Amino acid sequence: MSFSLFESLFGSRVRARLIRLFVLNPEGEYTTTDIAAKTLLPKAEVFHEVLRLQKMGFLRTVPRRKVKTYQMRPDFSFFPELQSLVLKSNVGVSHRMFQKLQTAGEVKLILISGLFLNHPKSKADMLLVINNAHRLRLKAAMEKLEAEIGREIRFVLMDTDELHYRLNMLDRFLIEFLEGPYQEVQNRVPEIKRFIAGLKK
Repeated sequence: MSFSLFESLFGSRVRARLIRLFVLNPEGEYTTTDIAAKTLLPKAEVFHEVLRLQKMGFLRTVPRRKVKTYQMRPDFSFFPELQSLVLKSNVGVSHRMFQKLQTAGEVKLILISGLFLNHPKSKADMLLVINNAHRLRLKAAMEKLEAEIGREIRFVLMDTDELHYRLNMLDRFLIEFLEGPYQEVQNRVPEIKRFIAGLKK
């Protein structure tokens, strides 16, 4: 399922992003300011959509001393179905979404797992190898991705020197990541292809 189809099902980009945020973080408590920051949406639009979702019984208010926070209702009737839709849309995410990362430096490798493949046992959602990484640009690109996905992305960043070192040391994290389910978004590191082939022998 594509993100555009997911948005079409729920009638708007704002509603779709809020549903994703709360379904993937059912225990989270957020103010409208928090929600706007996490989804990169205008606060006014977030406020109106939160009220609609509350009237539908999707959200509940959690009283706090100074601010009002919102949380997904644990007894919402269609939570399992919504969760299934959200997870399927993440698994079917287009590789074009990851073009945002190209601004962060010389991107050599992007591998995805975890959230993107509905594989909760993975220790990371993404493995990134970027030379001369620009931290601020990477942070901005990740924030855009997380706003669309609906949850914080757990990623491991390294450059090619560190990758080669880890490959030579038979790094446990790399082996576990590569032995689990993952998808290749971009690969300009021939050595890792040989390493993966060796793991499969």
